[in-house]
Amino acid sequence: MIFSTEENFVLENDSVRLEPLTNSHFEHFLYFTKTEPTLWKYSSQQPNTEENLKIYMEIARSAKEKGTAYPFVVFDKRVKQYAGSTRFYDINLNHKIASLGYTWYGSSFHGTGLNKNCKLLLLDFAFNEMKLERVQFEADATNERSINAMKSIGCTVEGIHRSNRTMPEGRRDSIVLSILRDDWVSSLRSQLVSKLGI
Repeated sequence: MIFSTEENFVLENDSVRLEPLTNSHFEHFLYFTKTEPTLWKYSSQQPNTEENLKIYMEIARSAKEKGTAYPFVVFDKRVKQYAGSTRFYDINLNHKIASLGYTWYGSSFHGTGLNKNCKLLLLDFAFNEMKLERVQFEADATNERSINAMKSIGCTVEGIHRSNRTMPEGRRDSIVLSILRDDWVSSLRSQLVSKLGI
């Protein structure tokens, strides 16, 4: 199979389903916009109002059409609820690289193993179907929850990009982490599977 952002890929296991983002998901996201507007505190794109959510979704869809991103909506099969979103972005198939981020989940899904299940599916897809050699992760350098989550799946910290994102109030430094194909195949995948007990 040759990966293309024009295709509709659904990734799933017993715990979670990742669906391609469509207009039909607006109402599911709007629930979080109305009830948990601080979920995107560390994000450069903050769908914390209805209008900002429309812009957020349009940016994601436009990037997919250009072939530089592939946004997913996360559905928790255990509780049968939409939980959040994540995406591949800065996709460059010539160099076999992409970033994985714009990840957020409603607060009730934090610490439930949902994120690890998503990362297992996404990284398998990245290395097996997209044929990537490197997946990069980035976060606000002060976002300890996100940084710890990335470290927990085996990401290697590479350093800090200073003042590299415009935020609603000023600029931020970003920490950069990565997983290489060899990392994933040799040890990280089996370690993550072991943590999930599957």
